Amino acid sequence: MADVTFIGGGSFGTALSVMLAKKGYDVSIWDRNPLVIKDINEKRENIKYMHNVVIPSNVTAFTNLDDALEDSRAVVLAVPSHAIREVSSQIKNKIDKNAIIINISKGIEESTSKRLSVVIEEEIKNNPIVVLTGPSHAEEVAVDIPTTVVVSSKNMEAARKVQDIFMTSKFRVYTNDDLIGVEIGGAVKNIIALAAGISDGAGYGDNTKAALMTRGMSEITRIGVKLGAKQDTFFGLTGMGDLIVTCTSMHSRNRRAGILIGKGYSLEESCKEVGMVVEGVKACRAFYKLKEELNIAMPITDILYKVLFEGMDPKYGVYELMSRDKKHEIY
Repeated sequence: MADVTFIGGGSFGTALSVMLAKKGYDVSIWDRNPLVIKDINEKRENIKYMHNVVIPSNVTAFTNLDDALEDSRAVVLAVPSHAIREVSSQIKNKIDKNAIIINISKGIEESTSKRLSVVIEEEIKNNPIVVLTGPSHAEEVAVDIPTTVVVSSKNMEAARKVQDIFMTSKFRVYTNDDLIGVEIGGAVKNIIALAAGISDGAGYGDNTKAALMTRGMSEITRIGVKLGAKQDTFFGLTGMGDLIVTCTSMHSRNRRAGILIGKGYSLEESCKEVGMVVEGVKACRAFYKLKEELNIAMPITDILYKVLFEGMDPKYGVYELMSRDKKHEIY
């Protein structure tokens, strides 16, 4: 029986599992990959996603979903955004009625443009749903590098319980009742991080990246406020914080994929080389569609979409951005 169950044995789920186990929780991990399960249980390591991190003995991995979920009081969805609906549907009749559902995936559902908490709520109707997000690379969380994140929910009592579960002297958890802003910030920043990586790969400098990040923040804020978020949220961890860490770090799979694209690799080659889901690709496609429906100006997203899916040369994309009609900075 586990205090906390992670659905998905990827890098961030594994890192948080290690952290909670060190805190004294009994943790279960479910994953489809039997080799991941075997390595965790027998070698105390997740070789595929989190090499050289020792996994404590109070973490147990399962291939059977029912066993992993038995009597768990918190269930963490640690799968890519495109798998959230499927996984939520799988577990909805297997979880305790009082269990808190915690989503750590970032993005929106591409086919519906719905935020992930909405997708989860449509499948799991009665359990409280909490989003945990912020600037938190798994590689650093796993080795106790000081990190801060934010939790949000329609049910802020549940959010405060999650804050208590995850809070440590090295992992500081804030609460924020702006659920829309928290989710949108975490999703759109992946688009900007992918663009920043392309800029790096194409040989541009710090000036260019500063421009992308700053004007990218404008795009995040613009669509977030249009969807009902509070502007101030984007100056916090899930906006500015997440944007900084994903645009500047080599831990960021979005930035790494972007660097390869900037160097001339195809989108498919870049994602294959990174070896994990590059959420910025799906986010770009989803938010390009959404901003068209909402009639919102998101020029960086426009150009990135053309680079990724229409074959535009990244350097010509930069020319397009720089050559637009002059504007006032704040509008």
